Amino acid sequence: MAGPVLIVPACEKGRGGGHLYRSVFLLRKLGEQGRDACLWIPGEHLNDVIQRFKDLFSESDSWLSSILSRSEQLDGLIWDFIVLDRFKTLPDEFAFWANLSGQAPLIGIDEGGPCRDSFDFLIDLLPSLSKHKPNLSVPGFLPLPKNRRTIESLKVPDTNPLRILISFGAEDSARLGHSVARLLSSNSSLIDVTLIEPDSGSIGKNANELPGVKVIGKIPDLRERLAEYDLLITHFGIGAFEAVYARVPVLLFSPTACHEKLGRSAGFLTANLKDKIGDSNLFEALKARGREIARRFGLEEDQKEDLASFMGSIAPNSKRSCPVCERNAGSALARFPESTYCRCPQCGTIYQSRIKPPPIEYEKDYFFDSYKKQYGKTYLEDFPNLKQAGLKRLERIKAISHSSFLIPHSSFLLDIGCAYGPFLAAAAESGFSPHGVEPAEDAVRYIKEELGLTAWHGFFPDAIPVVDNIPGRYDVITLWYVIEHFEDPGKIFMAINRLLKDGGVLAFSTPSFSGISGRKSLGTFLKNSPSDHWTIWNPKLCKKIFRQYGFRLRKIVITGHHPERFPILGSFVRARNKNLLYRLLLLISRLFRLGDTFEAYGEKVFHIIDS
Repeated sequence: MAGPVLIVPACEKGRGGGHLYRSVFLLRKLGEQGRDACLWIPGEHLNDVIQRFKDLFSESDSWLSSILSRSEQLDGLIWDFIVLDRFKTLPDEFAFWANLSGQAPLIGIDEGGPCRDSFDFLIDLLPSLSKHKPNLSVPGFLPLPKNRRTIESLKVPDTNPLRILISFGAEDSARLGHSVARLLSSNSSLIDVTLIEPDSGSIGKNANELPGVKVIGKIPDLRERLAEYDLLITHFGIGAFEAVYARVPVLLFSPTACHEKLGRSAGFLTANLKDKIGDSNLFEALKARGREIARRFGLEEDQKEDLASFMGSIAPNSKRSCPVCERNAGSALARFPESTYCRCPQCGTIYQSRIKPPPIEYEKDYFFDSYKKQYGKTYLEDFPNLKQAGLKRLERIKAISHSSFLIPHSSFLLDIGCAYGPFLAAAAESGFSPHGVEPAEDAVRYIKEELGLTAWHGFFPDAIPVVDNIPGRYDVITLWYVIEHFEDPGKIFMAINRLLKDGGVLAFSTPSFSGISGRKSLGTFLKNSPSDHWTIWNPKLCKKIFRQYGFRLRKIVITGHHPERFPILGSFVRARNKNLLYRLLLLISRLFRLGDTFEAYGEKVFHIIDS
């Protein structure tokens, strides 16, 4: 069952009102979906926020009971995830929320602070100039208006007077709205100007100073009224994109240089107080620019998903510490729509956090249709080759083993993630007493009925029967392209250490980010990495990690050499014919250990006590 969500908006003076408005929208919508959610507004700001945003705080609203304002209200609560819509989160503030409930992922919305790259996931609803790219950049997730001007209405010749709305958000500390309205008041015969004044105490004063301009207070659900106007004048922000979606032309005035850069980068036209706003050519340019922005940011079609529906559908899986060495987490290395990759600053492992569970299930299709798409044949069709590879691995295992305990038919071997059993078949042929663990039920049935070997259905270590799940039971434990599928490999190594005899062999294979593909483009390598690969390794990491879990690294074998993946020259390789260039690049790959996968072999040297 999904747990509660905590939403932390920017609500201090000077931060505008957009962060709070969309946080309240998110809270309400999650509640409508049946998701438990709370809003954090510190007690020292609560009364001021209620006064400044009266349109949000009606006593009849049931969601008001979901506001937390005191630290003691946070005690003991475990959050599914925490959403920070804080504009700029400072380090001490980030540390507080990160430590609040252990492993709860932190999701940053339009985050522009120094901790931006430390968030588990980043969603930019408004385009950003940050060098740290977000997981998602989706203005289409904003609470967009239901009322939109028709496409046909934009083709009709404009009539006078031109209806212009001036709005600079819930706060206009620079009084840009007043300045723009003053500029337009001289053209009142050609245009119909409305100024939204966020400070209710200034409405009367501004009305006297701005002849021909209608000065009004805040409009509840302003986005639904935008379609009534021919032009919105505002600054870069939520309102500008709401207007684009409503098919209302937008002209920006920028209160800061940052606003100016953001507006221009997103494709908006910007102006200053010296420009002539009523020019017909300018208005046509604004309409064209609005259509371009709508195409660029996916705001042409009717909204199918907003931030609340997206948040309600996710089940983030993230780590506050490295899943291999279990030390402090690192900063983001690469971000993609559903995943964030970090590199551990201690052990160097690259590990994945996901905003939704991977769509892969380890059942029959995984070994047939999916396997065939990747390798050109099904797993069972590839069985002889896989068994032959297993025999070679067993020779390496025997070479580093103490011959005293590798007694034929008395040496117990456990293969974790044994699939349909080619390595088990090779182990039986080599004189071992093999056992396997596999989550695919059909594969376990095949091993028992067709191979006549022992296999248990489920996940390691829980699937092992009590009689076989005892310390020092096994002489060899293997994981061939399996360790990367475990979310907590550190715990897996602990369990393996317990089950292995002293001097027993641990062997595994896994993809390597230091191969030619990772060196060519680490970003592309990670993007193409299977969604169920939680960790990505490097041969150089193994010695330190083995030692941490009671093993001594004995051998590394670099595999997965692909000359066709070399940059530039690889495109001229003919792998089938194995031409001269293929053989040359293969030699280079082997000499410089550039294979995209590797095998690691180690022996147990001391016992680890699981704390």
